[in-house]
Amino acid sequence: MIGMSDNVSLESLLRNEKFPRSNNYEPEWILANQMGLNPLWLTEWLCQYLDLQPGMPVLDLGCGKGLSSIFLAQEYAVQVWATDLWIKASDNYKRIKADGLSDQVFPIHADARELPFAEEFFDAIICVDAYIYFGTDDLYTERSRSQIPCTLTPYHQTD
Repeated sequence: MIGMSDNVSLESLLRNEKFPRSNNYEPEWILANQMGLNPLWLTEWLCQYLDLQPGMPVLDLGCGKGLSSIFLAQEYAVQVWATDLWIKASDNYKRIKADGLSDQVFPIHADARELPFAEEFFDAIICVDAYIYFGTDDLYTERSRSQIPCTLTPYHQTD
């Protein structure tokens, strides 16, 4: 890898004691499919503050290539609607099927501003590193509130 010394392995760069669940995934798979920051680390960090229960319907909004969706399904046994505008649902389905999760993760090609879901269908909406692409729309927050039966509250960590 360009810029990597002989003393540093790819695995050592993508292993972090703060994210023990993420450490169970192959570094090559993460690098081949990520579209920004490490989506498994971000998802694991976020999930520390959520009460996800097995079978819970979760919307992974702006899921990219579905790594966060696969992680949610495998680690928390939730059902995930992996929704993205830029990545084809068929491409995500191939990754999901390869991981044996086609009965738990459902790829959807949709714009976050025009979601095709019933009001209050989801128990949780997760957005990892994608909100900036649609959340700045003046009316987005008002329109999205009907998707879940709770208020979205920003979280800020100070440490």
